[in-house]
Amino acid sequence: MKTQIQRLLDEIESEYKYTSRMTGKHTLDPKVKAAISSIPRDKFVPKSHIDSAFHNAPLPIGHGQTISQPYIVAIMTDLLELEADDVVLEIGTGSGYQAAILSQLCRQVYSIEYVPALADMAKARFEKLGYDNIKTKTGNGYDGWPDHAPYDGIIVTAAAKQIPGPLIEQLKPGGRMVIPVGKPYFHQELTLVRKNEDGELDIRDILGVAFVPFQEEQ
Repeated sequence: MKTQIQRLLDEIESEYKYTSRMTGKHTLDPKVKAAISSIPRDKFVPKSHIDSAFHNAPLPIGHGQTISQPYIVAIMTDLLELEADDVVLEIGTGSGYQAAILSQLCRQVYSIEYVPALADMAKARFEKLGYDNIKTKTGNGYDGWPDHAPYDGIIVTAAAKQIPGPLIEQLKPGGRMVIPVGKPYFHQELTLVRKNEDGELDIRDILGVAFVPFQEEQ
């Protein structure tokens, strides 16, 4: 009998095949698959939704926010193409699930959450579960976290009307950013930004998505 996580991974792989023409990804990277397998998603959802923790669907986490669909977490993580020594910035900690997966693939994760209550819960969750390479703070993610820049990867888990300039500045040459761009609650595109060694940008729309809005855009 398949476990819940095995069934979830099968569903993610099925979506990879379905969206491969758009994403260019035909199968889940084994490193990302191992990271997803190692993170207990049921520890990152409210008790009221724990029975749905391993469904391939977004779930509410309070304060008008959600934990993303596991397939979306997988493809966004995969698109970053992380190496073990990389340093990553996440905008939108939420419940902490995405940051926990990133923590298995890179050296350090810095994560910013706009909602204080969610930031506090995520920090406590990381400490309880032993994810000691994640550092969090409460704040406006539009300005990034310049103290630790530049970053090998940047991931944004809320839809911005446009790509924030400070995040582009904080992306290391050779680095990648994955961000949903578009109007809140309307059409959005998951966007991959690659900065080459000369600082020039290659920007590509990957997939239509639906995210909560980016807070406090300036």
